[in-house]
Amino acid sequence: MSSLPRQLKPELEHDYVRSPDLGYESPSESGFIRCLAHGFPTPLARWHHHDEYELHLITATSGKVFVGDWIGHFQPGQVVLTGPRLPHNWVSTDVPAGGVAERDLVIQFLHAPIETGSAHIPELREVLPLLERAKHGIEFFGIYPQALAHWQRVKTHQGLARFGAFCDFLSALAQCTDFRLLSNTQMQSEDNDAQLDQINAILSRISENLAEPASAADLARELGMSESGFSRFFRRATGNTFTDFVNHVRVSRACQLLMESDLLITHIGYQVGFNNIANFNRRFLDIKGMTPSDYRRQAASRFGLKA
Repeated sequence: MSSLPRQLKPELEHDYVRSPDLGYESPSESGFIRCLAHGFPTPLARWHHHDEYELHLITATSGKVFVGDWIGHFQPGQVVLTGPRLPHNWVSTDVPAGGVAERDLVIQFLHAPIETGSAHIPELREVLPLLERAKHGIEFFGIYPQALAHWQRVKTHQGLARFGAFCDFLSALAQCTDFRLLSNTQMQSEDNDAQLDQINAILSRISENLAEPASAADLARELGMSESGFSRFFRRATGNTFTDFVNHVRVSRACQLLMESDLLITHIGYQVGFNNIANFNRRFLDIKGMTPSDYRRQAASRFGLKA
């Protein structure tokens, strides 16, 4: 298992580094509505936050998604809206050799122009409840084809036409009734760039080594922290205790295997890092509210998979 980095990188999403080489539009192309398309792997895929709302349409690969204190599985067709300074990351786990050129289509926008505009334009008030819900992160269901068409219209227009296409998109999201809120807490991260880099390295290490024992004491020692200091730092950044976070990541991976494989449930439990089937079943029930076998049946029913 690799050690945590001592050299800390700067935050990637400051305006001065939002380069077209990373998929961003140039300043001449965008106003307060910014479109972004990127593949995977990319330096943009990291645990991070920013002042903008961010709307994500996943077009390729599957893996784990982190939004605030929520951890789940993603696949092509996912549509998620995250609020300002809500930490998030998508980590693909089935990337072909050479990566993928396009994984994520994104729209970024700030709150202030909409809030200020709604004071003078009553029609804009229709989206304010949507933006309030986005503080938790929102996953929308059954709208991906429609969302993709909206994204393409926003991307291909400029000026007032872009704003009109953007308003159409927000209206469709505001009217969507099949959605769920993701993060239990309305996290608004204040961590600095160095702390974000530390958390990103920890999350990556946990995700990539699920079957290995995960020790808060070991990580604290590598970071030069006391175990209690590390626990406070981790809880503030992710909304979870370290143990709960590890269990959530393991159960998320188990959900993916339950949906995508015919592996025995016992084998899945061991593969994702639980040391016995009773502990796996107990943690799965605590987190998902159902047993692994019930989850497999419900996934088969909802997504048309073979049970």
